[in-house]
Amino acid sequence: MNMTTMIRGILTFFTALAVLPSLHPGQALAKIDGINGPNFTLVAREGLISTGDGQSLLGWGYANGAGGLMQYPGPTMIVNQGQTVTITLTNELTVPVSIVFPGQTAVIANGGTSGILTQEAPAAPCATNCAVTYSFTASQPGTYLYHSGTQQDLEVEMGLVGALIVRPNAADPQRQAYEHPSSAFEREYLFLLTEMDLNIHRFVELGMMNQVDFSAYHPTLWFINGRNAPDTMLGAGNETPWLAYQPYNSMPQIHPGERALMRLIGAGRDLHPFHHHGNNAWAIARDGRLLQSASGAGADLAESNFTVTVVPGGTVDAIFTWTGEKLGWDIYGDPAQSATAHTCNNPTGFDSITHEYCPDHGKLLPTTMPELQSMTFGGNWSGSPFIGQLAPLPPGQGGNNPTGAFTFMWHSHTEREMTNDDVFPGGMMTMMMIEHPSVTIP
Repeated sequence: MNMTTMIRGILTFFTALAVLPSLHPGQALAKIDGINGPNFTLVAREGLISTGDGQSLLGWGYANGAGGLMQYPGPTMIVNQGQTVTITLTNELTVPVSIVFPGQTAVIANGGTSGILTQEAPAAPCATNCAVTYSFTASQPGTYLYHSGTQQDLEVEMGLVGALIVRPNAADPQRQAYEHPSSAFEREYLFLLTEMDLNIHRFVELGMMNQVDFSAYHPTLWFINGRNAPDTMLGAGNETPWLAYQPYNSMPQIHPGERALMRLIGAGRDLHPFHHHGNNAWAIARDGRLLQSASGAGADLAESNFTVTVVPGGTVDAIFTWTGEKLGWDIYGDPAQSATAHTCNNPTGFDSITHEYCPDHGKLLPTTMPELQSMTFGGNWSGSPFIGQLAPLPPGQGGNNPTGAFTFMWHSHTEREMTNDDVFPGGMMTMMMIEHPSVTIP
């Protein structure tokens, strides 16, 4: 293990969280990171992609504006249904690049030079007709992919991919994925899934891209939002300086009972089965289309499963929630103790505030916790089986969970995709944190 990896492994995954006496009903809820449209300016540039095992790879990506850094993945573009979307692309790479928009119709491209699939921004340096402008009407809400339509086996591999989110015509488009209330959510998270072959990036870095044998494609790195574990669980934006080119994190946090919208995108070559511990999720839409039997029916064809399969180039929207129903014990601890005092106001079901399953209220664990020397620890273990509580832990353990959240691993169900260059753990792996209702989720 190198020093970089060691340092990353012991860093605190959370910034400080404010703790309030109670969850305010009007509290702003978590939204995906991105830039709001409908007009965007993207620049294709190169940068360095850091991996969870301490490597740095040459990458290509789309930057937000002339002063922005290349991003992997590219900026998440967020627009409203019915808007005319305009994206202007310029190119600082030594190869032509472009953008295609799967799922969008009647895309108009102007400028640049003609490519096989669409207009391309010419290779740098460029003197005339250098920019391309793409425009279309965002007619259907949902989750979409965008990527380079030029030499896709090379350019998508190098990082020229991103997400497009179209919000619906709805009473509250910030809390609904589609026009029907069955798509309502309280928090949303993006999971853009990719993989990389190290050899391709090395050939490009050496100026030998024409010698790449794509028939021998062999990925050894797998990413969620451009990061491998453990970096998937680190802060977003500039909170992690070595991830300047990979600003999007992928560690969801919810309170019990909240509906989390999972926006999943297969942005690489491989199929990825994304497995979410804790509960099944309901797949309510695929490729920007609600799974409904007829117009206005809502997500009546939604599929409940513990793994969401995302195909190359496809998208899935799924709803995940967790309540602790029928665990057989009180998820908040002993209500007789002043430090954990809480009430439950619905004897036959759920309390609307705490989302506690009231038939389990006051029931403590039916077993005794083992001695510390007999337990397996990790950075996200709080030492306590109750939400919002901490318990004594050996030195150096539990530092990534200062709020006493329940922690569930979310990861690819293809085991090799949980490695970084053949070293476990890593790859497509993150954590779902179930936070106490008093914890403010940033």
